[in-house]
Amino acid sequence: MKPKILRTVLFLFLVQFSFAQSNPTSAAKVQDALKEKAKLTENSTVKNIEFTNIGPTIMSGRVVDLDVNPNNTTEFYVAYASGGLWYTKNNGTTFEPVLDSSPTQNIGDIAVDWNSKTIWVGTGENNSSRSSYAGIGILKSTDNGKNWSNMGLLDSHHISRIVINPNNGDEVVVAVLGHLYSSNNERGIFKTTDGGKTWNKTLFINNDTGIVDLAVSPNNFNVQYASSWERDRKAWNFVGNGINSAIYKSTDAGTTWKKVSEKAGFPEGDGVGRIGLAVYNDETVYAFHDSQFRREAKKKKKSDSKALTKDDFKTMSSSTFLNLVDKKLNTYLKMNGFQEKYRAENVKQLVRAGTIKPVDLAKYLENANSLLFDTPVIGAQIFKTTNGGKSWKKTHDGYLDDVVYSYGYYFGMIRVSPKNPAQIYIAGVPILRSQDGGKTFKSINGENVHVDHHSLWVNPNNPNHLINGNDGGVNISYDNGDSWIKCNSPSVGQFYAIYADEQTPYKVYGGLQDNGVWVGPNNYKASVKWHEEGKYPYERIMGGDGMQVQVDNRNPNIVYTGYQFGNYYRIDRGENGGRTYIQPKHELGESPYRFNWQTPIHLSVHNQDILYLGGNKLHRSLNKGDDWETISGDLTQGGKKGNVAYGTLTSISESTFQFGLIYVGSDDGLIHVTKNGGGDWQNISNGLPKDLWVSRVIASSHKKERVYATLNGYRWDDFASYAYMSDDYGQTWKNIANGIPDSPANVIKEDPTNENILYVGTDNGAYASLNMGASWQPFHKGLPNVAVHDIVVQKQAKDLLIGTHGRSIYKANIAVLQQVDDAITAKDIHVFETENIRHRPFWGSTWSKWLQPNVPEKNIYFHTKNAGRLTIKVLSDSGVVMNDDIMNADAGFNTWNYDLSITEKGRKKYLKKNEDASIPKKKNGAYYLPKGTYTIEISGNGGKDSTELVIE
Repeated sequence: MKPKILRTVLFLFLVQFSFAQSNPTSAAKVQDALKEKAKLTENSTVKNIEFTNIGPTIMSGRVVDLDVNPNNTTEFYVAYASGGLWYTKNNGTTFEPVLDSSPTQNIGDIAVDWNSKTIWVGTGENNSSRSSYAGIGILKSTDNGKNWSNMGLLDSHHISRIVINPNNGDEVVVAVLGHLYSSNNERGIFKTTDGGKTWNKTLFINNDTGIVDLAVSPNNFNVQYASSWERDRKAWNFVGNGINSAIYKSTDAGTTWKKVSEKAGFPEGDGVGRIGLAVYNDETVYAFHDSQFRREAKKKKKSDSKALTKDDFKTMSSSTFLNLVDKKLNTYLKMNGFQEKYRAENVKQLVRAGTIKPVDLAKYLENANSLLFDTPVIGAQIFKTTNGGKSWKKTHDGYLDDVVYSYGYYFGMIRVSPKNPAQIYIAGVPILRSQDGGKTFKSINGENVHVDHHSLWVNPNNPNHLINGNDGGVNISYDNGDSWIKCNSPSVGQFYAIYADEQTPYKVYGGLQDNGVWVGPNNYKASVKWHEEGKYPYERIMGGDGMQVQVDNRNPNIVYTGYQFGNYYRIDRGENGGRTYIQPKHELGESPYRFNWQTPIHLSVHNQDILYLGGNKLHRSLNKGDDWETISGDLTQGGKKGNVAYGTLTSISESTFQFGLIYVGSDDGLIHVTKNGGGDWQNISNGLPKDLWVSRVIASSHKKERVYATLNGYRWDDFASYAYMSDDYGQTWKNIANGIPDSPANVIKEDPTNENILYVGTDNGAYASLNMGASWQPFHKGLPNVAVHDIVVQKQAKDLLIGTHGRSIYKANIAVLQQVDDAITAKDIHVFETENIRHRPFWGSTWSKWLQPNVPEKNIYFHTKNAGRLTIKVLSDSGVVMNDDIMNADAGFNTWNYDLSITEKGRKKYLKKNEDASIPKKKNGAYYLPKGTYTIEISGNGGKDSTELVIE
């Protein structure tokens, strides 16, 4: 074995076994959890708490695949990484979700047999990023998504490609990438000839190498090309290359395979990364290679000899350093963001005193983040074969810079025009077009097109017609990418964190994967009305990957937010405007702080000038982030060698009872508490599972000694739910996750009004507990099975906000939920009080007969001990039945949607008793309640209860 390969294998071995590992969750346990959730949902007492989606939509989410009807190109499906499958039949003007009835929204690839309208969905995203969620196998629908059947490959986790024989819809070949964070056997190429009833594994390399792409010759299903990818991701390191990454060919429709990239001109060895494929015909194939081989070291140009680089300091002696020209040294310090106090004169003094060494000026800039992005790899390469893979040749000279950078594992798509083998497209940051077979390229990334690209469909009958899928949704072009239409009506935002301020009406904020930070009204309803009004209701206030948000409750114009790896700002959204960069900086000579991808921040409830920010240490600012003090040592296990920031804080919570009573959690399993503002810290995680990601730690607002925590094993492929409560500052912990079907827990939230109510968000939905964690029940109405990353309760409005990673933000009013106690649940029927409603003369009318009439709506909430048939009556103060209804109620919370209308019979009786009253017929033919006080009476199942309804 070559020394370089041996080092890589040894490194991966040490990485794999240096921490205690959780066991990957088996496919059988995952299936059991899905069945358990379905049963829980059926019997859930909170399943009728109704959620509405409040957007935003315009920034969209990550598209992973498209499938277009070749006979009617206005009809197509769009697959989102974690937002489900959406269908349009009007060229993207509107979309409808068609995967919501399934147990998952996570997709790697789709394929549609347009002859039979059969849809195949390979679940589990094929991009191996930190937010690429695992799937549950391959799903199939024959009724446009009304019903889904799981056709197997349950342990595949990530399915990268599906191809269907155009002449036989039962013959399907599937490329499986396999587990992301662990080894597994169910990866490779699988084939069925009976519509998915049985599968044969026709290509398998090893337990760490899957198939990332599969492409078929357009006119010959027998000829197929596949690319294998060896990759290993851990929480602290990602290796996206290996000796088993290669290209394979089949000439018998995927039944047998032969490697065609060996000794044929295509790169080989441990630096071979992800490979994307585009097949023009049986013999002509393009390959997009993310080369992880290192570039040759650049010779320093004479013109650059005056500029210092960090590499200069790695071997520089102290005497040489002290002889540097101050101006030259200051240029380096300023250009690389050293703190203002570090300028030539005082830095030289630190070297003279022996406090630091010259190498520290290089180390100051180096951490896992910089190592990830500064790695001098070759990057994107395009290869072509014209003889069916017998030989491959690079299409271009030099490097293809600024395409995939050092994170090419996230990209890899290449397409060739069906009409012109010299016209190809490659996707990265941005999307590029070549019209000379890959010799030269031109960007076709329009102003209204997101820069990260994953999918492209080229119309075989009109190659100028393109449909592009990217991290910002869908774009359509009819001039070969020179201009684009944006089609972003689905609400598929991938939120990491959300926030609700204390204005009236309040605003909602959130940080999104690759789409920045947005703010908008909490009562947003998806509409294209803003095209006419000229301004979208939501506004982006930060770019990058959007992260956490905190808002000064004294002045909602002061917002703290930022982007990945701890790059935070204080934004003034008022008249003064402006933003101030506030990331804490380490001292020269000190190891750089480690900041998590989603660095936690927290504004003190005791003083809104005080801001906390977590790296591997906890930092506190007493003046809104202008100056920082470090109030802890390293509160993690110390980090690990790798190219991903690790050993970082992930959660901060300060008690509302006591200033300085603070809890923090880390990504390597530690929870600490301080009771004196950082004077001393205590590790309180000894009774918890080891080495898991602390996704949330929350100090109770009901009891000073109480604290909650959720842990997450996703980065070990451990999908168990971990949730805990302590009533003694974390000295002992009680497991409260029993009853939550296995799914990684991302957040726990305590209800601010009712201490018995808790909320948990998992990778597969949201749950409520009405008994402090003794049992859990899933929310359901309006909320699909989607990853929930954050939960917020807006105290004044009594709204529960759910931040999903794939379907934007949902809202439900929980005023009735907060009232629940033992007395209410013991009653056969309990009808909750209603708020008064103001009478409007325009009910049932509209200013134009061509518009829909204004119909009022009043929700009547009630709780029943048992399910059953109930009678609902609307009674006047004189006992007249103004309206009535029969309803089949579920056990638990129910809602009767009342439009305030009156029956003809009720109207006549009411007017007989109230001769002076007037109840005119409205334009829509309905009668509505006049002003007055009414009784809503609900009876049945041996019980009866009522409440007043006041029409003002």
